[in-house]
Amino acid sequence: GVGLGRGGEERAEEEHTACVTEVDDQLRHTMAYANDVKLFGKWSYDEIEVNDMALEDYIAVKPKVAVYVPHTAGRYQAKRFRKAQCPIAERLACSLMMHGRNNGKKLMANRIVKHTFDVINLLTDQNPIQILVDAVINSGPREDATRIGSAGVVRRQAVDVSPLRRVNQAIWLLTTGAREAAFRNIKTLPECLADELINAAKGSSNSYAIKKKDEIERVAKANR
Repeated sequence: GVGLGRGGEERAEEEHTACVTEVDDQLRHTMAYANDVKLFGKWSYDEIEVNDMALEDYIAVKPKVAVYVPHTAGRYQAKRFRKAQCPIAERLACSLMMHGRNNGKKLMANRIVKHTFDVINLLTDQNPIQILVDAVINSGPREDATRIGSAGVVRRQAVDVSPLRRVNQAIWLLTTGAREAAFRNIKTLPECLADELINAAKGSSNSYAIKKKDEIERVAKANR
């Protein structure tokens, strides 16, 4: 009788362990789902690659800085280089609200970014965050010409561009191109921005940003 009792105890213990592991698995699954922050609840930050070593620290797409909406209300301009920690989608949204009539309308900018990402996904079947990252990497000029000289004699001197300025200028060129394309046009701003980002990510010269970047680098090369 003693042996049977022990067998029963062991079976009960096994069942209990199985139950606990199942609950653990469920918990872990729920936690993973909760921890998996997706932009606009759709786009995952996993497997996003920054293919340019120089810009890795300046394009914030690591799961650590993942946000659901690009509206963190952080004080990114308080200190030098702090804006490098700002989520890249939020920097895009901030750059969209320019030209007096759009100043401070961040909810509008966020809506535009959201629609843009939907359009990008429909056109390319890729993760729009990855497209945005590639576009930023491709549209920042790597070399620029600065003005040197005072009192009349002005010559241009070619200089290298720092990674942060490359990111800043890339975002500015992308949004400016989209804004100009959408102005006095039937196409909406999200559609124009999506086209701009996709072309820039491909490195195609149909993109305003890529054209500008090539022009800037050409001028710099002439002034070496």
